[in-house]
Amino acid sequence: MFHWLEKHPFFFAVGVFIVISFAGLIEILPSFAQASRPVIGTAPYSTLELAGRHVYISNSCNACHSQLVRPFKSETDRYGHYSLSGEYAYDRPFLWGSKRTGPDLMRVGNYRTTDWHENHMKDPQSVVPGSVMPAYRWLFTNSSDIETAFAEQLTVEKHFGVPYNKEIPLKDGTTKVVKIGQSVAEAKALALEEAKVIAADMKDQDVKDAVARGEIPEIVALIAYMNSLK
Repeated sequence: MFHWLEKHPFFFAVGVFIVISFAGLIEILPSFAQASRPVIGTAPYSTLELAGRHVYISNSCNACHSQLVRPFKSETDRYGHYSLSGEYAYDRPFLWGSKRTGPDLMRVGNYRTTDWHENHMKDPQSVVPGSVMPAYRWLFTNSSDIETAFAEQLTVEKHFGVPYNKEIPLKDGTTKVVKIGQSVAEAKALALEEAKVIAADMKDQDVKDAVARGEIPEIVALIAYMNSLK
C-alpha cells in the first residue's frame, strides 16, 4: 500500500491531507466547544440590562462602537483583557462590530460610571471635547420596553437553556442569581428595583422623579447595560 502511494504522488498528497484534517478536527473541535461555554463570572442579562441592550441596538450604537478586544498589546493596554468567546455565550445577537468611530465598549463597565454615562449621553462634547458623537437627549424621556425584554428572557430560557433563577459561579468563588419574573408585572417590578439603584447615582431630577413614579426612562436601562459590560 505504501509503495503504491509513493509511486502516485497525487494520491499520496490526498492521503496526507485527509490524515492531517482528521487529526486537526480531533484536536481543535473539543477546544472550540470548551471555549464557547460561558466563562466563570459570565451571567445572563437582567431584565433591565436586556432592555438597555435593545436601546443600544435600536439607536445603532454598535455601528460606531465595537465590543471585541483583540489580542494585541495596543488594544489590551487601552481596553483591558482581550475578549474570550465564552464571554458572548448569552449575547443574541453578537455586537462585535466592524468599525470604531468611538472606542471599544467590551469592558466599559470597568472604567466608566453611571454619572459619566449620564453626562456623556446628554452632552458628549462636555465630557469628551471634540467628540463627534451626537447627544441622545430623547433617552431621558422615552420609556424602556420592559415587556419585550421579558419576552426575550422567557424565549432564551426555554429554547437555549439560559440559566435564569439559578446560581452562577463568579470568579471570587461566590455565586449570583439573575432573576426573571413569572409575569410581566413581576418582571417590571424587578427592573424597577434595579432602576432605582441606578437613578440614585444620577443627577437628572426628571429621571429620578420618573423612576419614583414607577417609570423607567431608556437612559436608565442603557446605563444598566453599559455597567454590565466588564
